Amino acid sequence: MKVLILSLNYAPEQIGIGPCSTGWAEHLARAGHRVTVVTAQPYYPDWRIAAGHRNLWRRTVENGVRVVRCPHYVPRQPTGMRRVLHHASFALAAMWPMLARAIVRRPDLVVAVAPSLIAAPVARFAAALAGAKSWLHVQDFELEAALSTGLLADGFLLNVGSRFERWALTSFDVISTISPQMCRKLAAKGVAKEHIRELRNWADIDAIRPLDRPSPLRDEWQISAPHVALYSGNIANKQGIDLVVDAARILRQRSDIQFVICGNGPDRARLESRAADLPNVCFHDLQPRERLVDLLGLASVHLLPQIAGIADLVLPSKLANMFASGRPVVATADPGTGIADEVSGAGVVVPPGDAAAFANAIANLLNDPDRRARLGRAARIKAERSWARSAILQRCDQEMRQLVFK
Repeated sequence: MKVLILSLNYAPEQIGIGPCSTGWAEHLARAGHRVTVVTAQPYYPDWRIAAGHRNLWRRTVENGVRVVRCPHYVPRQPTGMRRVLHHASFALAAMWPMLARAIVRRPDLVVAVAPSLIAAPVARFAAALAGAKSWLHVQDFELEAALSTGLLADGFLLNVGSRFERWALTSFDVISTISPQMCRKLAAKGVAKEHIRELRNWADIDAIRPLDRPSPLRDEWQISAPHVALYSGNIANKQGIDLVVDAARILRQRSDIQFVICGNGPDRARLESRAADLPNVCFHDLQPRERLVDLLGLASVHLLPQIAGIADLVLPSKLANMFASGRPVVATADPGTGIADEVSGAGVVVPPGDAAAFANAIANLLNDPDRRARLGRAARIKAERSWARSAILQRCDQEMRQLVFK
C-alpha cells in the first residue's frame, strides 16, 4: 500500500502520541508499504520547538518513512484559545504537503491522528482527491478533555466544536481508538459500529522488562530511600499531578519513601515551587528511551493521577510501559472507567482528587511486599496479553489491508 499519515506528533518526541504514531509508520514501512508522514516540528512536552528543527517545511527519510515536517505556532503557555491556534496553524501548514502528495503520489490510504482533530478535514480532503480510503485514529477526545480541564467553557465555542467533532468522526471510512470505553463513546457520538476499531497503544514488552537489579539511577540521583513512588511523563493540567505533591506532603514523615517526578511540561515550574519545602520529592527531566528500563525499574510503585472526568476521554500510553516494567500502579479514576478497568488487578484505584486516599494506597502497597510483588506480576501479564507491540502493530497492518483491498 501507499499510506499517507497526518500526525501532529512524531519522533523524536519521546512521550505521548509521538512514539505511537512513529511505531505505526515504521512498522508499516518494514512490512513493505510506502509510507509518508506529514507532521509538525517536534515540540512536546516542553511546548518549545526542539533544537535543530527551527526551519520551514523539511523533508527527510527516517527508518524507511518519508517524513515532511511543517512549521507551526507553539504557545509557551498553552491556554484554551492558544491551543486552538496551535492546532489550526498545523492544519494550515500541513494542507499543501498533504494535498500535493494526494495528487502526485495517489495514496491508497490516508490516516489522520487526533489530536489534532482540527487537521482531520485536511486528511479527509486528501483522501477524496486521491480516491483513497480514509482512517481517523482518536487518541483522546480533545473537546471534552478541554472542557474537563477548564481550557474550554460551555458556550458558543463548545457548540461549534461539538458540531465539527460530529462531522469529523462520521466522515471517515474507519475510526479507531485505544480502549473499549472510548469505542463506546465513539458509538454514542454517532459513529456507526461497523466503522469502529479498537487499536491500542502498545508497549515494547521485549525491551521493557522487570528490572532484577537496583536501577543505576538510584546512585546517579542519590536516592537512599528504600522505596520510590514514581511519576513519569508530561507535567500539565490534565494529569492532576498536584495530587503527587499532596500525597508526598501527607507522607513526609516516612523516610523510606522518595517521590520522583520525572518529566517536563508547562506546569513543572509551578509544581516545583509547591514542593520546594518537601525533602521527599525530587524532579528530573525526561529520560531518553534507551534509559526507559532503568527509569521504570526505579519505581516501587508507579503513580497515575488523572483529574476527575478525564478517565474515559484518554488512556495514557505510558500505562502500557508501567505494566511491562512489572511494577504495580496507583491510579485515580472513578469505578467503571477505562483507567479503573485497566488497572484493576495490577494496582490500586482511588477517587480522583482524594490526596488522603492516594497517599494511603501508596503507603499500604509499600508496607505489603507480597501484595506489591503479586500485583507487579499481574501487571506484567497484562502487558504481555493486551499491550504487546508486535501483535498490535500486526493487527493494525491487517485492518488497513482489509480496508484498502476489500
